[in-house]
Amino acid sequence: MTEYERSRTMPALPEHVFDQASNVGQMDQWLPRELHVHADELPAVRVREDGAEGDKAAVLRARADQMRLEWGSRENGGYTGWLQVAGHDGGPAEVKVHLSFLTRETDPGERAANEALDSSLARLEEQVRLRVDGPAG
Repeated sequence: MTEYERSRTMPALPEHVFDQASNVGQMDQWLPRELHVHADELPAVRVREDGAEGDKAAVLRARADQMRLEWGSRENGGYTGWLQVAGHDGGPAEVKVHLSFLTRETDPGERAANEALDSSLARLEEQVRLRVDGPAG
């Protein structure tokens, strides 16, 4: 099993960050660009990766009371992950994302995984800014 983890501080209330991150209909806006999530009957979701044949069955659970998302593959147990939002005393949110790849075949490698995590966190921060501040101009 291989694990990767990244974090980022975002200048927004933790609740705003979690609301944006957990909105299944807008996850394409911050997930890696090649991943697309479609809700079935939650916690069941389908994940499509650009260039792949068909959707993959997955689970996605949002635990609003803990400001935590948890996900994983359903069929082959290839990966799991979580996103945790924390904040203290009305300050900025700290967002941590953790991925676990259970087989060598599903592990994209350290460089690709860390780049995807960093990019996703940056895109999530941009989506939070747009939601909280509104579009510029």
